[in-house]
Amino acid sequence: MNDANLSQEQIEELVRKQEYLYDQELNTIIANKQDYIENVQDFSKEIFSLKKIIVINKRLGNRYAVVRDEVQLKSYEILKNQNILIKNILLSLDVATIDDFEQKLNIYTAQNQKALSKITAKDYKYILRLKDDSFILQAAKQNIREYYALQEINNDFIAYLYKAENKLYRLNKYAKYHIIKPVLFINSFTSVKIIDSVLKPYGLSVVKLIIIFLLIVFIYFLRKVFYILLQKLFLKIDFFNKYSDQILEKLRKSVGTLILIININMVIYVYNNFSSDEDISRFFNIIYGFYFTLIIYIIINTAAAIKLASFEKEKTNIKSDLINVGLKIINFFIIIMGLLIVLYFAGIDLTAVLSGLGIGGLAVAFAAKDTISNFFGTLAVLFSNVFSQGDWIEVDGQEGVVVEIGLRVTTLRTFDNALIAIPNGIFANKEIKNWNKRKLGRRIKMKLGVKYDSKREDINNAIKEIREMLQNHPQIATKDTKYEHKTDYGYMAKLVSKDDLEGVKKTLLVYLDEFADSSINILVYCFSKSVEWEEWLKTKQDVMEKIMIIFEKNSLEFAFPSLSIYNETEA
Repeated sequence: MNDANLSQEQIEELVRKQEYLYDQELNTIIANKQDYIENVQDFSKEIFSLKKIIVINKRLGNRYAVVRDEVQLKSYEILKNQNILIKNILLSLDVATIDDFEQKLNIYTAQNQKALSKITAKDYKYILRLKDDSFILQAAKQNIREYYALQEINNDFIAYLYKAENKLYRLNKYAKYHIIKPVLFINSFTSVKIIDSVLKPYGLSVVKLIIIFLLIVFIYFLRKVFYILLQKLFLKIDFFNKYSDQILEKLRKSVGTLILIININMVIYVYNNFSSDEDISRFFNIIYGFYFTLIIYIIINTAAAIKLASFEKEKTNIKSDLINVGLKIINFFIIIMGLLIVLYFAGIDLTAVLSGLGIGGLAVAFAAKDTISNFFGTLAVLFSNVFSQGDWIEVDGQEGVVVEIGLRVTTLRTFDNALIAIPNGIFANKEIKNWNKRKLGRRIKMKLGVKYDSKREDINNAIKEIREMLQNHPQIATKDTKYEHKTDYGYMAKLVSKDDLEGVKKTLLVYLDEFADSSINILVYCFSKSVEWEEWLKTKQDVMEKIMIIFEKNSLEFAFPSLSIYNETEA
């Protein structure tokens, strides 16, 4: 290119050929990486011989011969410097990320340029202008041309390294995973090169797409192997071997999501030329920490729930509250450990966090005691499950529907359409009435007053008919009313009365209750099947109408407040 009078098209063709040769040589070097590292050609014998010859020619005064050998010696030193650069680059390819490799590349190329500047400090171009036909001078000129060509090649080689650093790093990963030969074979096809030219702007290639597809398939089948290994692990642990099937069923969704996340992580890893970005790695490590905690939480609570179910069937004397508190303490420590793991993967210094819980943390806690009280009130509400969003509750004289449970306050929408914000710390010290925590049975309670002049037989018949009417009423809950209890309370295991926990009431009472001032009172106490207000009102109305019919049938009249005056005449 320097000596010939070439056209632009010919120059472009030469540049393409140069790029092709560089690519081929790079493939060869990476495929034989260890050989290049262990067998670095340093031209020590050639350099040693030339130094001796130069000394002899200087003594004899052979000026052109000295220049010829001196330039040849420097050419060997340039080649040696290039080989050292290649070795250092090959060694630095095994760093963690491509950013680390780029830093190493900058260091080694700087070292190469520094050494090259010392080698090429002397200018020999004036020799090329000498007019002498001697054989030695012609040989010297040839060596000088090659010497300057090597300098340009060295610079071109460094420029190529920066241009192909991603490819170099990627090829090294292929070599590390022992797939370099199949990769080079695939890349040798012309059609693949054409497709790669289209995919390159998007950071993709045919090889990358093939690897990503194989990874997805491999991880998909790995999921089944993982379940088998997990089941074998549970069978080896005495505490879990009885519950392995149930635990695996509970874990299936979480493990499936975790496998999907691993798949996404691996795809990103391949897309980034087998390089792990620090921020992306931290993000996925946080997710892994969360799912590790979740899996431990599910395993412990699923086993506990099954064990507690057996306690309930066996009617053991174990105190339920003690078991529940114990499980909550275990879950608390699981969550705390999971939080510490997530914080660690997030790059937070746990030593500083834990030490900050000393005097300084105590001072801050004292200053923000109300905020902390409200925060722990929030935790108490969430973990105790006393009420949830949408529940109708009554607390501290306030009544309404829960709109939102926030970090500091819980907002209620009252029935006159006002919005009330209640600090969560109040819930720790106040009684909470939750009208929504019932599944079957809304109370109907009334006292039926009949006149004192009513006959006892009529009253007894009316009581009997009212009781039968309620027992046969399709909307009144009785002891024969079927209700299917929940068998799964989530991951939190509990040992309590299922009727009381879920809000199931079937009590039905109709009895003569008291002799009041103006009436004989009959107590009617029952529960509608529906807990919805409007349906409850309809049921209550229907019951009242039927009671009125029963009273009419038995010649009974409702009493009303009255006062009898007796005039006693003296004898």
